[in-house]
Amino acid sequence: MITPISSPKNPLIKEIALMQSKAKERKRAGMIVIEGKKEISLAVSAGLSFVKILYCPQIIALEEARTLIGAAWERAEIFEVSEAAFSKISYRETTGGVVVLATEPSKQLADLPVNEQSVYIILEAVEKPGNLGAICRVADAAKVDGLIISDPHTDIYNPNAIRSSLGCVFTVDVVQASFEDTYAWLKRNAVRSFAAELQASEFYHETDLSGRIALVFGTEATGLTEKWITGADRRIKIPMGGVIDSLNVTTSVAILTFEAMRRRNFGNND
Repeated sequence: MITPISSPKNPLIKEIALMQSKAKERKRAGMIVIEGKKEISLAVSAGLSFVKILYCPQIIALEEARTLIGAAWERAEIFEVSEAAFSKISYRETTGGVVVLATEPSKQLADLPVNEQSVYIILEAVEKPGNLGAICRVADAAKVDGLIISDPHTDIYNPNAIRSSLGCVFTVDVVQASFEDTYAWLKRNAVRSFAAELQASEFYHETDLSGRIALVFGTEATGLTEKWITGADRRIKIPMGGVIDSLNVTTSVAILTFEAMRRRNFGNND
């Protein structure tokens, strides 16, 4: 059954618009909002549970929307939404005509794979959804074993994080955990931690990055807190040949992560 919605003042449209902007509303509902064909297709591949699907027939045909969603279409409530109503829940014109409400994924540290050459990214107190999304893309491209958000200051599934990740927030094992739980997990699994820190004396390219490792990054504004600087096994930095002393966090994550993967031959054992 497909339920039509024509008014922008429809209660469901109002609820989704509120969830788009308020993390507490998403948490209350236990759901996340996903828009964009690429983002939705990756959520489908990741096996997320879709609860409500809203499509605008003026933007996307019914059969195209059904094909995009696949088998999840049959398990969700479907709504046909007018352009006026859809504009209230769509962030951008390139959304593709579909918005999905899905059950929020829940992953724990114990769910992360651990092997002899595992590489993890740890972000402490990440604040900007755009940075988180961009780093999810790095994590996906490098195919790391997990992205751990330590003491987060933003919602992992903030719509801006989903958009900026192009859906890679669903292709990477992303976990939220406290410093204490993360630190205990690292020690329990014999994962060496490397804090990216401006005052470090050791350059990353001169460091042994073999075995199980976690690369730890702080915020662009304040860097890592003292507990991570002193708690990490090693402190490393990127050589800076110009007048500035640091790079933005996404660039730093990309440089160190791809160096670690290069030394593992990018997962190829040939």
